[in-house]
Amino acid sequence: MFRQIGPTEILLILGVVLLLFGGRKLPELARGSGRALRIFKSEVQELQGDEKDERDETLTADADESTDPASTSTDRSATER
Repeated sequence: MFRQIGPTEILLILGVVLLLFGGRKLPELARGSGRALRIFKSEVQELQGDEKDERDETLTADADESTDPASTSTDRSATER
């Protein structure tokens, strides 16, 4: 349905952008876009790191509960009363 963008289309888009914004604004736009992309990437990596840390903490807590005999014995005594 959609075809890929070739080098001719990319040059046409760059030409239109150059006509719209002019030669002086183009470096500023590129710099601003680069900063925004860098910030976005760092935020995504931070969120992925936070999710991984939470998942690791949950797995560690579950493993500690299942291997801790003291916690199972107190749970049994509480249910027996």
